[in-house]
Amino acid sequence: MNGRDLVRSVRAVGAAQGLRSVRAAWRRRRADAVALPRGGRERARVPGEAEGAEPQPGGGVIRFARSSLRVRVAAGGAVFCGWDGAAPEPSYALAGCPQADARAVLEPDTEGGWRVVSERVTVVVSRHGAVEVRTPGGVLLRRELPPRWWDRTDVGAGGDADAAGPEDGSPGGAVRAVSGAAGRSRWVQRSEVAADARFFGLGGRAAGPRLRDGSYRLWNTAPGGPGGAGEDRLTMPVQLVVADAGTHLVFHDNSWDGWVTLREGREGAGSGHDRRGACALRLDGGPLRYWVLVGTPARVLMGWTALTGAPPAPPRWAFGPQHALRAGAPRVRRAVAAHREHGLPLAAVHLELGPGARRERAGELPADAELPGLTRELLAEGVRAVAVEGPAVPVRAGAREYDGGVAAGAFVRDARGREVRGVAGPGESVFPDFTDPAARAWWGGRYAQRWAQGFAGAGHDLAAPVPFAACGEVALERSARHALEGRGGDHREAHNVYALQMARAAHEGAGAVPGERQFAFSRSGWAGLQRYGGVWSADAGADWPGLRASLALVLGLGLCGVPYSGPEVGGRGAAGAELYLRWCQLAAYLPLFRTGGEAGPWRHGAEVLAHVRAALAERERLVPYFATLGQLARLSGAPYVRPVWWRTPHDRALRDCEDAFLLGDALLVAPVLEPGARARMVRLPRGRWYDTATGRAYDGPGPVRLAAPLSRIPVLARAGAVLPVTGADGATELEAWAPVTGRNGGGLVVPEAEGESPEAIRFVSWLERGRVVVERQGGGAVGYRVRVRGVGAAEG
Repeated sequence: MNGRDLVRSVRAVGAAQGLRSVRAAWRRRRADAVALPRGGRERARVPGEAEGAEPQPGGGVIRFARSSLRVRVAAGGAVFCGWDGAAPEPSYALAGCPQADARAVLEPDTEGGWRVVSERVTVVVSRHGAVEVRTPGGVLLRRELPPRWWDRTDVGAGGDADAAGPEDGSPGGAVRAVSGAAGRSRWVQRSEVAADARFFGLGGRAAGPRLRDGSYRLWNTAPGGPGGAGEDRLTMPVQLVVADAGTHLVFHDNSWDGWVTLREGREGAGSGHDRRGACALRLDGGPLRYWVLVGTPARVLMGWTALTGAPPAPPRWAFGPQHALRAGAPRVRRAVAAHREHGLPLAAVHLELGPGARRERAGELPADAELPGLTRELLAEGVRAVAVEGPAVPVRAGAREYDGGVAAGAFVRDARGREVRGVAGPGESVFPDFTDPAARAWWGGRYAQRWAQGFAGAGHDLAAPVPFAACGEVALERSARHALEGRGGDHREAHNVYALQMARAAHEGAGAVPGERQFAFSRSGWAGLQRYGGVWSADAGADWPGLRASLALVLGLGLCGVPYSGPEVGGRGAAGAELYLRWCQLAAYLPLFRTGGEAGPWRHGAEVLAHVRAALAERERLVPYFATLGQLARLSGAPYVRPVWWRTPHDRALRDCEDAFLLGDALLVAPVLEPGARARMVRLPRGRWYDTATGRAYDGPGPVRLAAPLSRIPVLARAGAVLPVTGADGATELEAWAPVTGRNGGGLVVPEAEGESPEAIRFVSWLERGRVVVERQGGGAVGYRVRVRGVGAAEG
């Protein structure tokens, strides 16, 4: 923390809280200085030359002079590579280790190298340790250069991992860190991709969704920390790379702090040489292991979901408008009444609760005794209550939360066994160690209590954890000790997965409660978070760049396997009337729609209120479509919100389009992201598209100019699309857009059903003598009212 950070912190949280934060930061620095190794000698190491190989199911182990590489192809086509004896497990990201593909074969290659040949991918390992991932036809997708380690050669504070020696039996006497040890070796791995490739992913990035040249940190921080507001709230070492040769996803299963440096390639003009795209990954420790999946974007995301777990389909009400409040019961009632008075639908209210909630002013939050009555009252009006919890537990001897955690041994401790204390919201606090199963069980029991109080969902706030938003300092020092499922380690390894494990604790605790489908979301996390819920991103900033960042965050998270996410409309500050309206219009087409604060859109005047009401009415009409997309995400991993190149990744112009998106396969949404705009250019994918407001038809690929008055944003429907919507009588009906002559269209519906495996009903459509015909695939009655649109539309 420097001087400027100190001034901002004191202004943000007050003098008393700021001084407590300074003292906590000083304690963290002293603890890290004592418990973590400083300086010391290091020895650089590369794999050396290949000396032999041992076939194993799915591939084998290739031994080099100073390391070894395990290559394993899973039954679904995913490729695992682990250096220095690293195995796929233990892993916080994986839902389970997939079985090896028994048909994959390890065989010698030219010039002393080896290769693993399988049905979907070929892995070529050179004599010096370069790894190439190729299609079955031999097209190169990615080339990993031989990695480089910097091993500590002295044994000092922080453990004696280096003395453990190799665990994989590889030859060579160099001192080095190995999988399962303390991970004291820092390392770098450089990669090359095609010259035309584009990078996406790395979690939720405000600078995305396409990641341009630059460095990106892999460390979850607070808003206002390194990288900009909201930039690093949820990072993942997951890259999705799109090129003409194919799409591939690479995931480095390592939660340590690090940086990813990207450089896009350049194709040579005429007879000039191509400059390949490059990626350099640097991590401060931990195993060097990664997974690669290849195929179309849809196939890659399906494989990623099979690897890391399927996202649960949210309950139907979770697609309705939601509102967040930090207020007592009277203010909650007034807010709900205001929504009703102004004709705005409201599905849920989010209440900040728990020991980590701020209670400086008496009556700011409802007491626990009031909650069952309040939730019943809200439910009677058709509004669910969602409990938002933070991880901080105030240090108050005699308090039920604190004493219960002490009895369970649930709190993070330092290297000398003392509770680690930081400043977070309520003052001096301690934090549960969510990497300890016993601590998760204790914390998860709290969610069973919330469900008993009538809450229908859970939110996890300040899950980084952070003491205040102004400077981004973490409340846990890097030397703090964590259980890490019994392996033991410190916060350097546990920091990025802390929020993921908090969400896991809530999921496991709520799983024992019978009732309707679970609903949960978090503000932070890591790879695999989709197993436990979605993401709420509230830190993009209440300005026009923040509006653009909101879309980037949702797109980036979807490409990393987290399909259910959305911003808080207006961000952290008070937005102007036009910005607030455009934010609502964008959020109406995102999976999670959430507003915040006591004042609603009515504060911006009658015109804005009318336009917001119209946007929410359209969202309510599309709820059956959102519900179907939720079931598809659970089954296939396909995100609700998709980049416009999703179906045509070979279209290079679409890869650069970052200001529009596909909602499923049927709709293309073009939000207004600039002040004063009343029209905008939209680049269409191939095919015919209908303006849903005017019915006018446009043919892609190519750019078109569309009207964007204050009353709406451009939304287009794909010709031939059949999607479920809510009819005028409240029942689900099919909206069928006229297909192009000579081509069939279609769509599917996943109806609401008990259990987790409802059947998808597919429909096909075509033109017959100028009339649109819709039938259920395979025969049988359609079962829904059909409303046809787009017939006789004029072309743009």
